[in-house]
Amino acid sequence: MPKLPRLNPRKALSALLRAGFYVHHQTGSHINLRHRTKSHLHVVIPSHNRDLAPKTLKSIVVQAELSVGEFKKLL
Repeated sequence: MPKLPRLNPRKALSALLRAGFYVHHQTGSHINLRHRTKSHLHVVIPSHNRDLAPKTLKSIVVQAELSVGEFKKLL
């Protein structure tokens, strides 16, 4: 399995928007995303100024039901 790159939340958000997600709402410093066609998908991204921790980014990719390779192509 390929490794995930170090990303800031804005780049992760733009990749998920390309994957068909949209911003549902924001609560404090967390952005809640939903998928346009797969209504059961719900992803939460922290909106901080620093890079996402590797495990947090992996959790986001799993919540989005994407593989690491698919996510890297969206970047």
